[in-house]
Amino acid sequence: MIPNPGRSRAVLEVGPGTGAVTRYITDSLGRLDTVDLIEANPRFADLLRHTYADDPRLRIHTGLIQEHELGSYDTIVCGLPFANFDARTTEEIFDRLLGSLRPGGTMSFFGYVGGETIRRTFADGVDRERTLAGLGALRRILRRHTFRTETVLGNLPPARVHHLAPVSPPAHSEPAPTCDCRETSP
Repeated sequence: MIPNPGRSRAVLEVGPGTGAVTRYITDSLGRLDTVDLIEANPRFADLLRHTYADDPRLRIHTGLIQEHELGSYDTIVCGLPFANFDARTTEEIFDRLLGSLRPGGTMSFFGYVGGETIRRTFADGVDRERTLAGLGALRRILRRHTFRTETVLGNLPPARVHHLAPVSPPAHSEPAPTCDCRETSP
C-alpha cells in the first residue's frame, strides 16, 4: 500500500488472526489512515487489542464478518479460510467485501497451495458435496474478479495471493426474461 499524500486511506482486514499481516499493514499506514480489523476468535481479538492498544488508527471488532456493518474501503485484506465454507457463505462474504470497496479499491486474500486438494481428498459424504459446492463458488468468483495472482513460495506452506476488484455486469449480457404473470381466463 503506497501512501497517498493529502488523502487518508481506509483499510479493512478480515480474519487477522494473531496479526502477522496486520503488522505489515500498520507499517505501511500514514498517520491519517485507518484500519478496521474483524476477527471471529475472541482470544485473537483480545491479543490484537493488547498489541495495538496505543494505535488510534485501528478499530478492532470481534465476531463474524456477517455480523458487522461495513464501511467503505480502499483496500481489503482477507485471511478467511474459504476452502472451509459452503457456497452460500462464500458468495455472501465476497458480495459484502467487494461491495464495500471504493472506486479503484482492491481486495486481496490468500489460500494455501494444495489446500483445496487436501480439503477435497479428506471430505466425504455430505461434507464432500458442501466442500465441492463451496470451492466451485470460490472458483467462479475468482474467474470474475481476479486481476492478479501471486504464489509466495517463501511462506510455509506456500500461499497463493489473489487480488480482486469489483466488476460491472457484462456489457453484452442478455436481459432477464420477463414474465407477464397476470391470470387470464380461457
